[in-house]
Amino acid sequence: MFHLNLPVRTLVILGICQFGRRGLASAPEVRDQPKKIAIVGAGIGGTAAAYFLRQEFGAGVKIDVFEAGAVGGRLATESIAGGEYETGGSVIHPLNLHMKHFVDKLGLNPRKDVPSKLAIFDGKELMFEESDWFIVNILKLIWRYGLNFLRMYIWVEGILDKFMRIYQYQQFGYAFSSVDRLLHAMGGDAFLTLANQTLEEAMMGEGFSQSFLNDIVAPVARVNYGQSVRINGFVGAVSLAGADAGLWAVDGGNKRVCSGLLYHTKAELIKARVTAIAVKHRPSKMGNSVNLYEVSYVSESGSAHSLYDIVILATPLHQGLSDISFVGFSPPLPSHFPGRYQQTVTTLVHGLLNVSFLGSSADPAHFLFSDILTTEHKPLAINSLSSLDPVSIPADYARPPASRPAVWKVFSAQPLTQEQLAAMFLRWDAVSERRWLAYPAYSPPHRATPPFQLHERLYYLSGVEWAASAMEMSAISARNLALLAHHCWHGHTAKVDQEDLHTRLRGEL
Repeated sequence: MFHLNLPVRTLVILGICQFGRRGLASAPEVRDQPKKIAIVGAGIGGTAAAYFLRQEFGAGVKIDVFEAGAVGGRLATESIAGGEYETGGSVIHPLNLHMKHFVDKLGLNPRKDVPSKLAIFDGKELMFEESDWFIVNILKLIWRYGLNFLRMYIWVEGILDKFMRIYQYQQFGYAFSSVDRLLHAMGGDAFLTLANQTLEEAMMGEGFSQSFLNDIVAPVARVNYGQSVRINGFVGAVSLAGADAGLWAVDGGNKRVCSGLLYHTKAELIKARVTAIAVKHRPSKMGNSVNLYEVSYVSESGSAHSLYDIVILATPLHQGLSDISFVGFSPPLPSHFPGRYQQTVTTLVHGLLNVSFLGSSADPAHFLFSDILTTEHKPLAINSLSSLDPVSIPADYARPPASRPAVWKVFSAQPLTQEQLAAMFLRWDAVSERRWLAYPAYSPPHRATPPFQLHERLYYLSGVEWAASAMEMSAISARNLALLAHHCWHGHTAKVDQEDLHTRLRGEL
């Protein structure tokens, strides 16, 4: 037994030795396990849900995962100029415990780290250039912004400490019926307040200067979410955490986690587009009626349908992202929830950078900045510009300087024109464009998110994106839904929407 007043992160680390096991998550079953579970979507949320559902319900349940596109969803890679490069979700935070667990469990490896340098472009010149020396960077920031940078680090660390509480709840089997309840369990009213004000309002309220927000915080929000400091405060804090040191990626591409989870789970991948979900009433052995869900889908072989005990929707139910209809539900379920997703265009260019585009007169052979973030400057067409490393790093690899052709990744809100490409690159021999509806358009006040539980045994994973869109948020939602589905199936209501973790642990340890 451990002392219950230990710091949050210590409690989490002590629990990791049992991570991936049920521990106290599941009481003895009071009814047969489900026979079939359907998951719609094979991105990180859907494949993580398959993994956690297998843990909760055991080897006997059949898990089908429907995916019309590529496994991995928004974790994707692209081949260009003889190499493979990340085009979707690209970095993982060192405190993303679910993602770390997946990588360890699947026998994957972190990608070899390649040193990088950052600069910030204001549309005319590089207003900040990172030095090789940490102390020089700190002195530059203090000279220009006072203690704002150090205070931001402390502010984000405080939010991360609260964020880490969700791992304690999930380790001991607690689930939540809504995104707001999950946020409240993490950070209480403070997290709900963050979600209902802009990042700008939240940080100004903490005493940060407007110039610091414009010059440092906005570029981070633009590269991570393609939006300004007027995104909601919670997703803004997640964005700033994504600028932390120690960020990493998976050797061979982050999408390998998704395919690995499917293989490990022994789930069946059905390459098909789900068109409808209907509730069906069937008599049970006890003489009463039970609900089953008929999933209709279209594959290369034609139309088909199948019945399931539990259905997990791990795809956004928003206009332009889903055309699933819901049949026979009372009250009716909407086919689309309100809100829109933000378009981000990822353009990979193998070419020679024009450093003068960035207002730099440096010799390209000595221009070694790999990540150029941008301030909010209306005439500027791009959100960021980054020199990419391949998803598998050769032993003798060194990132080329700007005097040599390299693969660059450009984030923009709209497709780049030939004129815009010509301004950024002296020449190029390959261009690859991918348009994403990558994450919600975040604007407070925080809209009422859809519940995790849409019907008796029909669950919605992607609503968590309206709090923050990130790999780890999807994995947290997947774990929550697996626990919620298990508790609802077996009638364990005492572990749903309870926040008095420490009090309850005294009775369970």
